[in-house]
Amino acid sequence: MSTDTSAVPPPDPAPASRSGRRATAAGQGNRDTRMFTGFAHIALAVWGLLVIAPLIWVILASFKSNTEIFTHAPFSLPSKLSFETYRTAWSEAHVGRYFLNSVFVVAVSTAGTMLFGSMAAYVLARYKFFGNRFIYYLFVSGLAFPVFLALVPLFLILQNLGLLNTYTGLILVYIAYSLPFTVFFMTAFFKTLPNHVAEAAIVDGASHTRLFFQVMLPMARSGLVSITIFNIVGQWNQYLLPVAIMQGQDADKKWVLTQGIANISVSAGYQANWAALFAALTLSILPMIIVYAFFQRQIQAGLTAGATK
Repeated sequence: MSTDTSAVPPPDPAPASRSGRRATAAGQGNRDTRMFTGFAHIALAVWGLLVIAPLIWVILASFKSNTEIFTHAPFSLPSKLSFETYRTAWSEAHVGRYFLNSVFVVAVSTAGTMLFGSMAAYVLARYKFFGNRFIYYLFVSGLAFPVFLALVPLFLILQNLGLLNTYTGLILVYIAYSLPFTVFFMTAFFKTLPNHVAEAAIVDGASHTRLFFQVMLPMARSGLVSITIFNIVGQWNQYLLPVAIMQGQDADKKWVLTQGIANISVSAGYQANWAALFAALTLSILPMIIVYAFFQRQIQAGLTAGATK
């Protein structure tokens, strides 16, 4: 008895070939991903080195004398750990006064920015009314307006109001300068908050004011922390606006830190105390590093909350 196998078709090689192609494509994709990740890590390492190296040099130079700065290796450790340069910068160069001026101005202006910005953003995000989009785009258009183009109008407006060389004028300008980005950011964030919480609060009898301050604002805490840090950093490092506003008799007593450090640099001439200048720079840099280090998690959570909700 014999069996005829000529009528039995051979196995189809297509599934095996397709699975092989999929495996090859997957392997190629993994290799591309690893290569891209490697290049990204290298780029981040180079960028981090370019940022950190100047900071380390400034901090080390703040503990040295002029002779050590110009004769020793740039990243060499100081011969002795002395805070004399910081004492000189704080008292004799009046950096302490400029530092406290900056703290006062930035604290008040940031508080005003967050109060008015969050209120405006909440209304634009949660209420529908005629002109809503126009007002929103009017705020957003401020992001595209260069600061130096507004210096002359700002100067004339503050001069007519009698607010030149005053903290009030500088604080109001800082608030106006920071509002566009605050409203833009917080409007998008308020839109991600759940509606059922607000509806439940209204049903329980909460007014619009109580709903905002006691319900919605605490829910937007991560976004508030993020944009607050950005505003603090931006206002702390601002230079053009104080230079244009703080003018007149005895204006140097009201200078902020950026003006004071710039004045130390340009007025020193050939007798510059570079160690004291670097100490002043360190005093201006460290507060922002400390603030970001403490609130790093909140900043990251606020920036990603809108994408994950």
